[in-house]
Amino acid sequence: MSNRALLEVIALDVADAVAAQAGGADRLELVTDMAADGLTPSRETFVAIRAAVDIPLRVMLRSADGFAAGDVDALVRDARALRAEGADEFVLGFLDETGAPDMAAVRALVAELDGCRWTFHRAIDRAADRDALRKELSGLAGLDTYLTAGAAEGVDEGLATLIAEAGRSGEPGYEPRILVGGGLRLDHLPRLLGAGVDAVHIGGASRPHGWDGPVAAEAVARWRGALDA
Repeated sequence: MSNRALLEVIALDVADAVAAQAGGADRLELVTDMAADGLTPSRETFVAIRAAVDIPLRVMLRSADGFAAGDVDALVRDARALRAEGADEFVLGFLDETGAPDMAAVRALVAELDGCRWTFHRAIDRAADRDALRKELSGLAGLDTYLTAGAAEGVDEGLATLIAEAGRSGEPGYEPRILVGGGLRLDHLPRLLGAGVDAVHIGGASRPHGWDGPVAAEAVARWRGALDA
């Protein structure tokens, strides 16, 4: 698996998860409520999806739209409950009112995750200073991925930033894998793969009928094929 690019697909329910795995997804991001850009799913949803597929699941820890942490104690309780059900990979990311990472919230969750691997999500694309954010988060236990479009507006605007950051892989703050998502299209892949990006994340692109419809295995398979070509 390590010699091919990673394909992560957003799943809202069991049907999504089964279709995504059938289409060649390597990993799922589990969320609920895409109208709010993805919130923490229920324990029941996690348990049902975990029983239905055998690929890794990264579970969102987010309680409200936007990038403020909100009730950190509630997020910690959610993380604890999900871990008790067997969740071992997560997605999180919070900014304070200045656009800097909310380190108190992040550290509280990282302590609860106790070494579980996690992704810092697209909050990085809203940060006042991407480089400073990366350096501030550097060394946190379990942080192995940044989900980013390179810009708040999406990959079209962020492509140059993504390519530049991929070129810094291994520098302090740039060790985590870049997982590209947010307005990503198939025609972006050649430049990204050529720059050394080896992980992509799709949501709407896996749903031919939009967010009101399910993930389609054929749509996921198109991305798998393009990544493997």
